Amino acid sequence: MKKFDKDSFNIRTLREWTMFITDLVFIGICFILSVILGQAYMLDDGVSKTIIEKAFIALPVALALFFVSFIAFRVNKVVWRYARGRDYLRLVFACAVATVIFALIDQLLGGWVSGEVVKPGEEGTPQMLKAYPVYTNIGFTTMGVTVVYRLFYEMIYAKLKDKALPKQRKRTMIVGAGYTASAILEELARAGSIYKPVCLVDDDPDKQGRILHDIPVVGTTKEIPRLARKYDVACIIFAIPSINPQARQNILETCMQTGCQLKVLPYISEMIANVDLVGQAKEINIGDLLGREQISFNDAGVKGYIEDKVCMITGGGGSIGSELVRQIVKYKPRRIIVLDVYENCAYAIQQEILRNYGSDYDLNVEIASVTDYGKMQDLFEQYHPQIIFHAAAHKHVPLMETNPEEAVKNNVFGTLNVVKLSYEYGVQKFIMISTDKAVNPTNVMGATKRCCEEIIEMFSQIYGNARTEFAAVRFGNVLGSNGSVIPLFREQIKNGGPVTVTHPEIIRYFMTIPEAVSLVLQAGAYAHGGEVFVLDMGEPVKIVTLAENMIKMMGYKPYEDIQIKFTGLRPGEKLYEELLMKEEGLKKTDNNKIFIGKQMTIDIDKFIFDLKEMRAICNTNDKEKVIEKLKVLVPTFHHDTAYLELMRQKELQYQKEYSAEHKSDELKEAEEIVANVVEKETEDIVSFADYEETEDIFGVKEVSENVESGKNDVKEEGTEKPAGKTVFKESSGKKERKSGAKKKTAAK
Repeated sequence: MKKFDKDSFNIRTLREWTMFITDLVFIGICFILSVILGQAYMLDDGVSKTIIEKAFIALPVALALFFVSFIAFRVNKVVWRYARGRDYLRLVFACAVATVIFALIDQLLGGWVSGEVVKPGEEGTPQMLKAYPVYTNIGFTTMGVTVVYRLFYEMIYAKLKDKALPKQRKRTMIVGAGYTASAILEELARAGSIYKPVCLVDDDPDKQGRILHDIPVVGTTKEIPRLARKYDVACIIFAIPSINPQARQNILETCMQTGCQLKVLPYISEMIANVDLVGQAKEINIGDLLGREQISFNDAGVKGYIEDKVCMITGGGGSIGSELVRQIVKYKPRRIIVLDVYENCAYAIQQEILRNYGSDYDLNVEIASVTDYGKMQDLFEQYHPQIIFHAAAHKHVPLMETNPEEAVKNNVFGTLNVVKLSYEYGVQKFIMISTDKAVNPTNVMGATKRCCEEIIEMFSQIYGNARTEFAAVRFGNVLGSNGSVIPLFREQIKNGGPVTVTHPEIIRYFMTIPEAVSLVLQAGAYAHGGEVFVLDMGEPVKIVTLAENMIKMMGYKPYEDIQIKFTGLRPGEKLYEELLMKEEGLKKTDNNKIFIGKQMTIDIDKFIFDLKEMRAICNTNDKEKVIEKLKVLVPTFHHDTAYLELMRQKELQYQKEYSAEHKSDELKEAEEIVANVVEKETEDIVSFADYEETEDIFGVKEVSENVESGKNDVKEEGTEKPAGKTVFKESSGKKERKSGAKKKTAAK
């Protein structure tokens, strides 16, 4: 490795000194000619041998001055193959400074080089003014020659690069003829790119018919399809980063009609300074077609509550969780804990952060499930997190329809565990990731998320914000996230189709992952307890339109090259999603894109009792009873369970097939007896008529608050519960669990 660096340094140094020596040779020639021509202009009798001798004697002084000036202006450090206007200006200044210093030295020596002879009519004219032809010749010739030969070198280099890939170059149209297009053309000319610009289009009438870097402006954006055919264009580069979102969407849709490869520069706010523009051009993203601006957020408040804090991100390996980690790192937290049950994703984000921020960055990865209360308590005891972003959840709608008990265990009781521990251990802020599917839910996943929001609202209702500020952030579908429809469509198109859409009228709200995470972080700054934050996501998008645009983006024609197949709505799916429940209303924040839903009042006693029943039902894995109880916990949950009957019939069919192949009639009869006993035992477990309420579902003692006296009396086991508002004290932190068998014994 050291040998490579040394060789590389030698080559670079040799190239620098070669150009430096070439500069001095040209400057020397220019100096001699400038002195001779200047004297010839001033003298009527021609140039004497003495003047030529003086010029050669003064040459070392002039070269020394130019040498020092070039070093001072760092002319030798410029990579002239990629030089811009300011680099050439640096060269001009270096030549001018060296010339002025030489002129001053010459005048101090009495015009030794510039001459003593005064032309007729110029008696009394200061020597400096008499000698101006010599000095101006020196200055302008050195400037001109050094600049011209560098431009010539750059042109030759570009030509040689072009010849390297003659057959691979793509005929390219550039949309836009402004500064960005000019910069792209310069880069393409230097870099020997595979893109060969052949024409420009721009809607500015003043630019029509003009030429930019030898490339003509041939028409407007409305003429793109015709011009693409005329100039045999294979690729289009969209180079108007500052255009408004609606116009951007319209032009991109026009470009997609050509079937050409399409490259798009990011919005001006997203562009990276001092990095080549061509390198920032990316394949068109479906987000470019949403027709709205990227949501911008003020991060001043975000830094205030994250800096120097211990932050835990549950589900930190997922698409949202990992982006949370990436953005939180920028605000300099004291420590980050990434918690996830899937080790591969957690490992990936760990390696990314350590690679970008150093191997000693204080980031800890814990493989654990939020449903494991004991493990979670150990982690809280170990790290004492101050800020928690709760992104861990089962989010796949169709899978949760067929596994409702697992959705409730993970989403509802996993959230309950983290919420309870957050309060017990004094977490300052708890921000939960929710979804637009929680509004009037028609699927299990959305209902469990609404139940999680109710848990947060309940804790805020009981405890206020004195210790922990709980909040939820609700947004729509995230482009590019795990489980998003975009990767599915892309894979189907690559395989030749068909692209499957559930319904021609189905619509969804969309946002990008950075937008979603920015909303979450901003919500943390606004959170004071119990809020459900909602983003103004603009207009919803029809999924079939999304599919059609993706097909066009990838160079195909919808319904001709790639078919779109409508498969029907899946269980729990609805045609549109709502971001806000009617009873929640809206409240503005300082950010005009973020709103707060009005907090709902939770019937705490009933809600806690229903959660207890739900936990017991989940232990039986009875899908139908789980869904029925979920409807009790979430009154706005409307659900069609017809598919469960189909599942039950399939299950019975599987059992019959197995029994017919492997079991005798006597064994079947014995199993029926056992099944009856199990069914009777299950009914006993699920019965709550004699359920002991000595300890609530949170693992903390129930306390009854006497409203009149303001005193709290601990409710002892077996005593009647006084009237009043139920609140919770901290538990002793001991891990106490009751098995189903113990509950059953107690009931008996």
